[in-house]
Amino acid sequence: MATVELRFSALPEHVRTARLVAAAVARRAGVDEAVLDEVRLAVGEACSRAVGLHQNSGITSPVKVALIEEEKQFSIEVGDEAPHATSGGDTPGAEDGEAEIEEDEMGLAVISGLVDDVEVTTGQDGGLIRMTWPTTPPTAAVL
Repeated sequence: MATVELRFSALPEHVRTARLVAAAVARRAGVDEAVLDEVRLAVGEACSRAVGLHQNSGITSPVKVALIEEEKQFSIEVGDEAPHATSGGDTPGAEDGEAEIEEDEMGLAVISGLVDDVEVTTGQDGGLIRMTWPTTPPTAAVL
């Protein structure tokens, strides 16, 4: 299992770099070319969401992205350290809670529309979005 890890300051201008790196690593891992645009868009949405959560919560730690190549699948994990609402509770530090929740739900809906296999976990210590795509093994060169 090969893993590439990225950490970047929670600034919107770094999201583009994360998208480009994710697409390059996905291509190398064997993700179908027809799906690479979806990978780019989903990673961009997940990273933009994490950047927004960090900025809204005043968190200075970096956004974390892990690109994981496993047998027959490629996964991308985008993690944030922003506190999220837990069942029945409010998000700590949220000034305009309703607007933030609505924006968060919209971002997650976009990601779910782009990725068939997506897992979202959240808690008081942050959140993680794990997106997975199937890969095809490279074909052997015929000599």
